[in-house]
Amino acid sequence: MAVGILLVGGMGTRLQPLTNESPKPMLPVAGIPVTEHQILAAKKAGIHTLVLATSYLSEVFTPYFGDGSQWGIKILYAVEKEPLGTGGAISNAAQMLDGDEPIVIFNGDVLSRHSIAQQIAFHKEKGADATLHLIEVEDARAFGCVPTDSDGRVTAFLEKMDNPVTNSINAGCYVFSPSVIDRIPRGKVVSIERETFPALVESGRPVYGYKEQAYWLDVGTPAALFKGSRDLVGAAFKAMPGTVIADTAVITGGTSIGNNCSIGEGAIIDDCIIGDNCTIGSGSQLSHSFIAHGATVEPGAIKSAIYLSKTSELPISL
Repeated sequence: MAVGILLVGGMGTRLQPLTNESPKPMLPVAGIPVTEHQILAAKKAGIHTLVLATSYLSEVFTPYFGDGSQWGIKILYAVEKEPLGTGGAISNAAQMLDGDEPIVIFNGDVLSRHSIAQQIAFHKEKGADATLHLIEVEDARAFGCVPTDSDGRVTAFLEKMDNPVTNSINAGCYVFSPSVIDRIPRGKVVSIERETFPALVESGRPVYGYKEQAYWLDVGTPAALFKGSRDLVGAAFKAMPGTVIADTAVITGGTSIGNNCSIGEGAIIDDCIIGDNCTIGSGSQLSHSFIAHGATVEPGAIKSAIYLSKTSELPISL
């Protein structure tokens, strides 16, 4: 068994304007929030308690997830008054946990299908202080890279470089032994990637890389968010419960439609993300667009590459 911390406090600057009215972890992917995908993955891995480390628009999370009982997991909330960085957020959230179980840290804007349970087992087998999920990419120049020795032990954390020594990169899911959390200064801005991990390696502590080449995507930009949703939906479309779709509507391109929406006669929708409680008017045409919760597309409207909420319409770049 294990406990977890989910880092969901970021402002999502790269995702604007989608994050103007919603925190990025609550944006829908294939009909449900990114955070819900991660909670389901945590439950599957045997994690029984999960702390959501929130900051930006923190009040949005509790009404949706409550105490976690709907998902069969206990959910707690740690709210940062001021953003503390990844390390500071982890230290703050960990105060709500006790015991000596491994602590799994999730990055709030990553979709991954790797086996968290196997990562935890690997962590225990190695007697590690920290175990990172590593993946191989074709070109690591856009990332910092993480070399390991033949036993999987991390030897360095390297910044972006023109000639990376390895194509293994940090995939953003960590398993910590509780003693590691105690090393992170409390109440201060700390980067786990730039400060904590390098310090552990330099001091000779056992830090390991768990390598599994599973589906992985950072959904930190509008283009990536749309790709993640399409990947999960498939070629056609997905509609959530309560949605009514007219027989003559045509929906394609991996479109996802939230709960309790109405899709009018003759509507044509391609490669869109549509939130809950939306109305898409008859004869309207939508492509490559994000329709936020509660928004209405007027009958006959033609929209492409836009963000539409109840209060604004803005272009998006995909």
